[in-house]
Amino acid sequence: MEIYIDGKFYPKAEAKISVFDHGLLYGDGVFEGIRVYGGRIFKFEEHLERLEYSAKGIALRLAWSRAEIAAATIETCRRNKIINGYIRLVVTRGEGDLGLSPLNCPKPSIIIIADTIKLYPDEFYENGIKLITVPTRRVNPAALPPMVKSLNYLNNVLAKIEALHQGYHECLLLNDQGYVAECSGDNLFLLHRGRLFTPASYAGALVGITRQAIIEIAAAQNLPVVETNLTRYDVFNADESFITGSAAEVVPVIELDGRTIGTGKPGVVTGRLLKAFREKVTIDGVMID
Repeated sequence: MEIYIDGKFYPKAEAKISVFDHGLLYGDGVFEGIRVYGGRIFKFEEHLERLEYSAKGIALRLAWSRAEIAAATIETCRRNKIINGYIRLVVTRGEGDLGLSPLNCPKPSIIIIADTIKLYPDEFYENGIKLITVPTRRVNPAALPPMVKSLNYLNNVLAKIEALHQGYHECLLLNDQGYVAECSGDNLFLLHRGRLFTPASYAGALVGITRQAIIEIAAAQNLPVVETNLTRYDVFNADESFITGSAAEVVPVIELDGRTIGTGKPGVVTGRLLKAFREKVTIDGVMID
């Protein structure tokens, strides 16, 4: 495997960054997780745009054009012979000192990894996943906007730990008002009486790329989508539910906090959306070669 770091490729064992990089010291940076299907980078432009928006959100000036980042990403995939896989595109504040100020970091660093990934076991896609609501609350948008996909992921990690300690693979986070925000690394959807609902970004939900793809697919299928505040009660009484994410794709949810959702099996509409999503990834994106 070859890793791209600041204009050069390194073997995996030699791919290193400075211990003074503020991405390591303070989680000061942004990233994107991007999927590759059949040699096609899914929603590549949307991911690059979100990276730019996230960087601007934390006042991190990118030192490369979008075209330069795209070319480096494609070349990383080529060198690693990625046909179906996952790209982790990271931009840090760069090397500085032990002070918090970003003014001491003269230039940002870029890291690109292209590899394979399997986030959930196959049985979750076939039979559905069970969720538990964890005590950790989603960071308030006034503290850290959920639209920024930052390297500071400790909020999500703590939630994941709490879920794992209870024997669950994934969890649900509420915001500080008690409304549903998202899962530890995925967006949440629920179907109720013919309409699809998902938490809005102001509730603490990342504006996910796969989330948006599902919204587009739903629109094409004349399925209304409502972005609004949701409670656990709404999820309990949903007809169907599923989670979405670049790594997770689309996973049916069959239970929350011991309450069965719908029939307790992956729903028909969820299956229809998943089928359309799998068709979409084969045509929507940028070819590596």
